[in-house]
Amino acid sequence: MKDGWIKIACVTPKLRVADCDYNAKQIVTCAKEAAEHGAKLIVFPELCITAYTCGDLFLQETLLEGAQTALRNILRQTKELSAIVVVGLPYAAEGALYNCAAVCYGGNVLGLVPKQNVPNYGEFYEMRHFTPGQDADDHLVDFFDGRECYPVHFGAKQIFRCKQLPDFTFGIEICEDVWVSNTPSTDMAKAGATIIVNLSCSDEVIGKEEYRRMILQAKSGSLFCAYAYADAGFGESTQDMIFAGHNLIVENGSVLAQSELFTNGILYGDVDVQRLQQERRRSNTFSPAPDGTVMVRNLFSMELTETPLKRHIDPAPFVPVHETERNKRCEKILTMQAIGLATRLQHIGCKTAVVGLSGGLDSTLALIVMAHAFRISGLDPSGMLAVTMPCFGTTDRTYQNACRLAKAYGATLREIPIQGSVRQHFRDIGHDEAVHDITYENAQARERTQILMDLANQTGGIVIGTGDLSELALGWATYNGDHMSMYAVNASIPKTLVRYLVVHEAQQTEDSLSAVLRDVLDTPVSPELLPPEQDGTIAQKTEDIVGPYALHDFFLYYVLRFGFMPHKIFKMAKIAFAGEYDDKIILKWLRKFYWRFFSQQFKRSCLPDGPKVGSVTLSPRGDWRMPSDACVALWQKDLENIM
Repeated sequence: MKDGWIKIACVTPKLRVADCDYNAKQIVTCAKEAAEHGAKLIVFPELCITAYTCGDLFLQETLLEGAQTALRNILRQTKELSAIVVVGLPYAAEGALYNCAAVCYGGNVLGLVPKQNVPNYGEFYEMRHFTPGQDADDHLVDFFDGRECYPVHFGAKQIFRCKQLPDFTFGIEICEDVWVSNTPSTDMAKAGATIIVNLSCSDEVIGKEEYRRMILQAKSGSLFCAYAYADAGFGESTQDMIFAGHNLIVENGSVLAQSELFTNGILYGDVDVQRLQQERRRSNTFSPAPDGTVMVRNLFSMELTETPLKRHIDPAPFVPVHETERNKRCEKILTMQAIGLATRLQHIGCKTAVVGLSGGLDSTLALIVMAHAFRISGLDPSGMLAVTMPCFGTTDRTYQNACRLAKAYGATLREIPIQGSVRQHFRDIGHDEAVHDITYENAQARERTQILMDLANQTGGIVIGTGDLSELALGWATYNGDHMSMYAVNASIPKTLVRYLVVHEAQQTEDSLSAVLRDVLDTPVSPELLPPEQDGTIAQKTEDIVGPYALHDFFLYYVLRFGFMPHKIFKMAKIAFAGEYDDKIILKWLRKFYWRFFSQQFKRSCLPDGPKVGSVTLSPRGDWRMPSDACVALWQKDLENIM
């Protein structure tokens, strides 16, 4: 439960129709097993104490009394579990019979929630037995635990909240409630519920599996919530229907876990309620419930413990795992980048675009985008002016690749060596060329930018920026050097994704160009501002200086997308990069990330235009507005407490 992770269990127990004692034993056994696995919220199917398919037996007092006795046994035998157990049963109140969920914890019933939408169509005839829950006013009922009575909230307008972790707040629907147009979950979410529990007994017909999953994904996405959907399966009567046993745990539109159809057992999922609250805060159209619709809030106390996470945490959150999806994503991103540039070129009537082509990854992607944009605009590719500007750190490998790329894409290649002009600059400012410091490096970057800007003026074109999102986050750009351009096509592309975009282009091109692109991919990332090694290879490797981009992109995603605290990101990184980076390495670069992110904001405050292509970007005009003199002390303090 610490850091907002809640392990949920959705259970399909073995049942016998109308055998409440047997069913209670199965429920208790499964609840204990789920609690041993760390589950804090354990959900069982609709009417699981009696089974759903009892028919007119629901009108028998013997069955109703048997369900009450079974519930008391469940309460007694789960009393010591540090987990909420939600079970379904028929419950008579004030002369009517309701299809209810009982929320059990610490040997008590925290609340009884009736089903609001009772289906009476097709194969369903629940109105024959049950009264719709929305017809019952929310009130207190006396619950008899076998020894004495105590008051329990009865009604549909209830949510349940943990005192120690208020983000752990859940509401309850029962089966049909999620299939209607105005679902109860809407008011529950607006009243603060981050988790919607659904006790279900869904029959299976062809096509319903996909539709069921789609509805839960769509509803959880629009409400920024999680759904814990527990479905009845084997043991229900098959007189007229087959029941799915299709358990689902869905978070904000994504399926965390789902069971196979027609199976019994326990499904686990680790829901991040902090993440859900962050999503709601980011969306100002998600509004809380207005006065008059506030629900009964049942508070419970639960010790905050570490959740034994089984949830997969992707080490590359910007990159789709599956190849088919990844290829579609890459194609779409390249199209978006190209359309952004094409629109800018057409708007200003420009037929020339200038790029500094180093033979490295980012400038290669910029040239690819230019080629796509020129094709969309019907422009002559010779209007792409690719400029290579060799200096002290340029290696033959990157130089040759730059030349080959320009030729392959039909660009006009200009070679302008800058050693002489940089040395003149050193003499002008009195800098010793033998001192390979920041002045030595940045003088080269700024000289290159000056040349590109002047060539753009000379040819009536614009300079295309090559820097990517990861470099902007780390401030790994020379201010008013490669930091500046007239349109920055890569500004919202993280480094880990840049690589896959180039891979995608290599897969779509003819062999000779594909070979060059693949060699670019194999070249170490470097600004090439320091002299090469004696064997002519690159001496200055970016990731040796600022750290692995795989880690930094992971940090960037969770810092910007969800605003998580450093210690939570550290825990997630340990899981995501287990076996690749040890704890000390992860912590070292996480500290470096925060230091650089805060200290380099001034570079992001004056970025050139560029297209947004993902949910995480750093444009000062849209997604990220941060003062350049913000203090990192609170984040550093949290990091200091990690070890």
